[in-house]
Amino acid sequence: MIWKINPLQRQRVNSLVRRLCSCYNGGNCILLDDGEPHRCVQLISRSGITCRHFKRTVLPADRELYDQLKRYNGKGVLQHENHER
Repeated sequence: MIWKINPLQRQRVNSLVRRLCSCYNGGNCILLDDGEPHRCVQLISRSGITCRHFKRTVLPADRELYDQLKRYNGKGVLQHENHER
């Protein structure tokens, strides 16, 4: 499932990718490397968290953003509220 993000959240996500993702290499993703360079899908995504590796291993490093995105996407605290809609 893709977690939706707004433009301010996107800036923080992109900063986390560049600073903390072990698979990020100069704009490319080594997880996708098949002999040819492939752009980091998270950096080119404009509206959501598309990379499972990022969501599982990098995003939790920014606890505030992680919790905010869980709430924003109906996970955790607001999950019950979203089911009522």
